[in-house]
Amino acid sequence: MVSPGQAAPIRPEILGLYRALLRAAREFRDYNVREYTKRRTIDGFRENQNLTDPESISSAYAEGKNQLAIAKRQAVVYSLYAPKVKSIMELENPADLIN
Repeated sequence: MVSPGQAAPIRPEILGLYRALLRAAREFRDYNVREYTKRRTIDGFRENQNLTDPESISSAYAEGKNQLAIAKRQAVVYSLYAPKVKSIMELENPADLIN
């Protein structure tokens, strides 16, 4: 909800949040989690790109900020328990697994 003294976020703030969420996604070492986070970010912004009401824009922005905080915390936790081997999707030459 937009309070009287608080304006809805402007385009550069929203784009900054988008970039910050994508950067947070890159922090995940696990391929599946990293791609899920990236896909969820892109889908969430596409879903909200046509919002025009300042109150709904502020609400979506606040939710995005919360998600960013969660993603940063989870990246730290996941880094502590990261898998020792890479996913098949991350290997440069998957044929090496056969040999």
